Amino acid sequence: MSITFLIIAITSVTSFIAFSKHSLREDLLFWPYKIKREGQLYRFITHGALHADAMHLIFNMVSFYSFGIALEDYLFLSIFGEMSRALLAVLYVTAILVAVIPDYFKYQDKPYYRSLGASGAVSATVFAAITIQPKMPIQFIFIPYPIPGYLFGIGFLILSAALARKGTGNIGHNAHFWGSIYGIVFTYVAAKLFGGIDLLDYFLKSFVN
Repeated sequence: MSITFLIIAITSVTSFIAFSKHSLREDLLFWPYKIKREGQLYRFITHGALHADAMHLIFNMVSFYSFGIALEDYLFLSIFGEMSRALLAVLYVTAILVAVIPDYFKYQDKPYYRSLGASGAVSATVFAAITIQPKMPIQFIFIPYPIPGYLFGIGFLILSAALARKGTGNIGHNAHFWGSIYGIVFTYVAAKLFGGIDLLDYFLKSFVN
């Protein structure tokens, strides 16, 4: 079974149940204050299966589907072979955790702070694809021309860092930023260890050739 579809199915079912069961949502969302004082470490992972509303869920899952399928069926497969599905699952789950670690230390003594969503893992998936194919065209409905992946990535990181520093709104810009960085590091290290490929070297040579 496709790992991409399995993740989407689990996330969608859990999110929809939590839409109407407020107690379940409260029990699973990311709450640094509770994690520190009550040892609820599971919240580092479970918040990734929750979303604020249907639009939040759809946006994240459509984004994940677009890049997850590309990784599973082509990009990861070309480097890791039979390990591609397992590595995609590891990337996604660990990115949920890694992306919120900075926010844990920042908000561990602030009882009001809580968050949810798979944005960190989705960002990691997008940047994993860009790391393997940096010139891949990325296009949006409101932008008529495709943007090379590496340029989109640079712009996204700068924007996420700026918005995170500003600290306004309910969007987890920190999770976007750190999830993206983790996606790059994970993919580079995995390609080096399991595929014998230096993706940085490949990227630099792509400009010469």
